[in-house]
Amino acid sequence: MTAQRTTRLAALLALPVVLALSAAATPAAATPAVAAEKAYQINLDQLNDSGGRGTAMLSLDGTRLSVKIESEGLVPGQPHAQHIHGSTDGRDFHCPDASADKDGDGIVTTSEGVPVYGEVNIALTTQGDTSADSGLAVDRMPKADTEGKLSYERTLTVSQDVADHIQDLHVVQHGIDPNGDKTYDFGVGKSDLDPKLPQEATAPAVCGLVEGAAVGSIPVGGVETGGGTADSSGLPGALAGAGGLAVLAAAGALALRRGRHATASARPTGQGIA
Repeated sequence: MTAQRTTRLAALLALPVVLALSAAATPAAATPAVAAEKAYQINLDQLNDSGGRGTAMLSLDGTRLSVKIESEGLVPGQPHAQHIHGSTDGRDFHCPDASADKDGDGIVTTSEGVPVYGEVNIALTTQGDTSADSGLAVDRMPKADTEGKLSYERTLTVSQDVADHIQDLHVVQHGIDPNGDKTYDFGVGKSDLDPKLPQEATAPAVCGLVEGAAVGSIPVGGVETGGGTADSSGLPGALAGAGGLAVLAAAGALALRRGRHATASARPTGQGIA
């Protein structure tokens, strides 16, 4: 009876180990990692001695782009056209300096700035269309408050090209006040983009390039993609990888054979196997 119990116990011990070994040998279906969100910081520095400055944060999740801008030192109570400029085909654009003022009038106009910082890629309007066609939609651009501060936040869908080249793009806000009267007037002439607008309304005030590297969110529930060997030191010795399971399986099989041998030895001579 004792030998029979030993045999059954050995069989019960070996079965789950063999099943576990079989499961370990079968690759599990890969669980896709959660797509990483990318975040970028842009420091906005003054152009045309505007006195403006600020920070823009771009957060990209697939082709959904969230834009947050906090700036100050802008023309109080006035709308400020703002855009994402640059190239999605590998060309290098950057913020202009005083050397971009080709006619020497003391103002880097939009026409003088575009060859340096690129065409409008996205118009950062408060509502509606965000294409380059809305670049001068002054009625849908954010206004600075009475202290010249401007806060902007919007999430929009962008093209895959923009998503792929977001680090190559940059932010420009427009609107300057050379004579300090806290409004847009024609003191420095008409806009080179639209003669119905003052030059002050469309000349660039601040510009900024991507400063920080992309910051990806940590994948949740994803599969390890590194090439290193997993550390089994923290696992119970009997479960440390398929090798440990194989050892257990072999030990179980050996115990089973020993149990059977003990049973056979215990039977009277000439008795058959039931």
